[in-house]
Amino acid sequence: MNREPGERATPASARRRARLDDELDRFVADGLACAAGHSADAQELWRQLGRAGHGGKKLRSALLFASYECCGGQDLDVVCRVGAALELLHTALVIHDDVIDRDVVRRGSRNVSGVFADQGRARGATEDGAVTLGVAAGVLAGDLALARAIQQVALCDADAGTTRELLALVEDAIRVSAAGELGDVATSVCRTFTATLDQVLAVAEQKTAWYSFRLPLQAGAVLAGAPVAVVDQLATVGRLAGIGFQLADDLRGVFGDEADTGKSALGDLREGKATALIAHARTTTAWDTMSAHIGDPALTPAAAATVRRLLETCGSRRFVEDLAEDYLRQALDTAERIGLQPPLLAELGRLTQRIMRSTAA
Repeated sequence: MNREPGERATPASARRRARLDDELDRFVADGLACAAGHSADAQELWRQLGRAGHGGKKLRSALLFASYECCGGQDLDVVCRVGAALELLHTALVIHDDVIDRDVVRRGSRNVSGVFADQGRARGATEDGAVTLGVAAGVLAGDLALARAIQQVALCDADAGTTRELLALVEDAIRVSAAGELGDVATSVCRTFTATLDQVLAVAEQKTAWYSFRLPLQAGAVLAGAPVAVVDQLATVGRLAGIGFQLADDLRGVFGDEADTGKSALGDLREGKATALIAHARTTTAWDTMSAHIGDPALTPAAAATVRRLLETCGSRRFVEDLAEDYLRQALDTAERIGLQPPLLAELGRLTQRIMRSTAA
């Protein structure tokens, strides 16, 4: 598991990570074995899907493990199967998100769509054809990961009642995430619609907080047999932490180092993505100067630097930094108030500090 400097992995966390990696490796191995009887493209799709799910902070499974342990869970096999499901769900949604945003880079290298588009060009496809091949590969890879995520939960070996609850949580998270993704795109492309800060925060809750924070926290509690009241309280903690995370991520998308974020620092500005930064900037006198650059697909690095400077001088960057910190502090305060146990509090605390430091970059 990726750790902060000075943070040591415990034997239990090392075992969980090893088992989690085994589950994810098995998924790719099964796919490659099946694809062996099909085309070279089908085999390459599985290799790229495996690469897409490799690495990362494994945030969702870490929260699941912490919640499970906090609520008294002890079955390593079961929780690792569910942890793998959450990571596959994340992989699926990230791949689909890249397709929707037409991104071809993820974590500093070509993503599934980017690799297949490049291969199409190398094989003589027109530019439109290469892009179509990339989109098809991204959609299909995401579908494969999503299908396995649901299967992992269904076959996790929990009792029937617990499995039904887990599947309901996963379905709910997918449904809400779809609504958030669609809302995110609509507010970016519909120029006559101006998203308010409240609407931006609602999208952040639906698109990120629900499946990345609320789902793993609640799933861990359900899997451990926690009371309904605890499961419900963790939904509040997950909502607050998830919105804070998304606000910080939006800051990194504009002000972050590309070597760290793995994505272009021009992407969100060129796309005209409706973030809290933009919602706040619209209320300032700087908006008239920067508005022509927001959503400009030909935005240059020099123009982007001007936008960043304006976002700082008009107070939008500071406003969103403070807002992100407030949501993250509320998440921690709520967790402490409802009496969550040290393992989960420690995980939330580490996560909060990491996010806060990233916004100050």
